[in-house]
Amino acid sequence: MTTVRTIFDRMPETFLREKAAGMNAVIQFDITGDDGGRWYAAIVNGELTVVEGQHPSPQLTLLASAGDYIDISTGKLNGQLAFMTGRLKATGNLALAIKMQSIFKR
Repeated sequence: MTTVRTIFDRMPETFLREKAAGMNAVIQFDITGDDGGRWYAAIVNGELTVVEGQHPSPQLTLLASAGDYIDISTGKLNGQLAFMTGRLKATGNLALAIKMQSIFKR
């Protein structure tokens, strides 16, 4: 069974380093509900580090329920549709949110 924690644990495996060359960004994930929590992904010069907790100054913050985040991450729910219907909220650098689709494989 896929959980939010397993998605974040596996995030480095799904990271497409070559697509993030030269990229420097911090993305905060605030996942609500059962199985939720806070994680952030720091991308520095194309290298990814995933940390549980709150980053003091992320460029992008994504907020979703645990169920919706799992569905987005596994391809059952389109991220753009989730954003347009309010199931995924984003604050900060929205261009970075769009870029995320190309730097992680499902």
